[in-house]
Amino acid sequence: MPTFLHTADWQIGKPYARVTDPDKRSRLRQVRLEAIERISARAAGASFLVVAGDLFDSPTPARSDLSAVCAAIGKMKLPVLVIPGNHDHGAPGSVWHSEAFRAERERRAPNLQLLLERKPVELAEAVVLPCPLLRRIDSADPCAWLHQLAWSELPAGKARIVLAHGAVQDFRPGDLDPLASAQAGSQADAQAGAGNRLRLDADWLSEVDYVALGDWHGLQQVGPSIWYSGTPEPDRFPRSDDYRAGQVLQVSVERGTPPSVTPLETGRIGWHPLRFHCRKEDDLPRLEQQIDALVGERVGSDLLLLELEGSLSLLGQERLQELLERLRAQLLRLKLRGGCDLMPAPSELAALTERPGDPLVARVALRLQEQLILSDRHRDRDADGDGMSDGLSEATVLRQALVELHRLVREAA
Repeated sequence: MPTFLHTADWQIGKPYARVTDPDKRSRLRQVRLEAIERISARAAGASFLVVAGDLFDSPTPARSDLSAVCAAIGKMKLPVLVIPGNHDHGAPGSVWHSEAFRAERERRAPNLQLLLERKPVELAEAVVLPCPLLRRIDSADPCAWLHQLAWSELPAGKARIVLAHGAVQDFRPGDLDPLASAQAGSQADAQAGAGNRLRLDADWLSEVDYVALGDWHGLQQVGPSIWYSGTPEPDRFPRSDDYRAGQVLQVSVERGTPPSVTPLETGRIGWHPLRFHCRKEDDLPRLEQQIDALVGERVGSDLLLLELEGSLSLLGQERLQELLERLRAQLLRLKLRGGCDLMPAPSELAALTERPGDPLVARVALRLQEQLILSDRHRDRDADGDGMSDGLSEATVLRQALVELHRLVREAA
């Protein structure tokens, strides 16, 4: 029974534009390149490897990324079959038609087989049926050519593997990508309405043994022999307990029998969601414990989506800010959602507003508190469109100003 690796959506060159620190963006980009070596390490016993689209994040990647990818693929001791996806589509002018790609492949990766034509490719162990995307959005079904295929002319004893990139017809985006479906106007919704729809029809499905899909970044089994491998290095926060990314699929298949599919871990960077409700300062050590359980002592290896709610006193807010600053230094990205409302203790409020000898501090404190109440009612939504932000909202700035004022008064006492 021949064994191969199924992977997709490497998206080498992904910019990570919402990560503000350039060194951390560079780290995330480098990890995606390093994932190729981890894929290679999982290839023991495999006869070949298929990449179901989006090897690059752009149809015109940087020459340095092109060179690095070809060098990494060239070190693999097996054929690597690649189709274009929507990010690195195969239209004229894309990387696949460039002299730079031809030169790099010839020099560094002679084992890389680019499949731009929709026709059978016979290997020693199997027949690959590629369905490449030849433009970013294709209104036609990339798998349509399989309807006219002369199946009887294919080698009778070799497994048949369809290689395609796109969304499955009549399959809700949320069933395949929990994160994408959570946002109106998401990539999944746009693609579902615009094109790149794969019609996995029964008339040709019965003729094939495995369908290797790309486009959705989470691991997903669509049918008995139909799988999305997900991206080998995670690139988003999961929004469901069963969302998995950061793996390749080891597939053993032979003609006329169900495939055996085994996920093999390849991811290195942790993407952690955490929701926490604050009620008092004593809750903050518990928050730290939960964060430590996720990221431990690792530095520069994790991203955290922290969803906060509840309320804290001025002293509690000060301690929370100290924790957040430490996390911003430790993590590749701290993405905040919501926040803890400011509920000063009576003694804290009195220390700021009941100051006959210092009326300026009293006026500033009252004004900040008034503005904060208004801002909390209309809490800013960030550019993500999902209420999450790496930066400081108006409410956050006002809260920090009041906390800082309290700290200065306390230290001056």
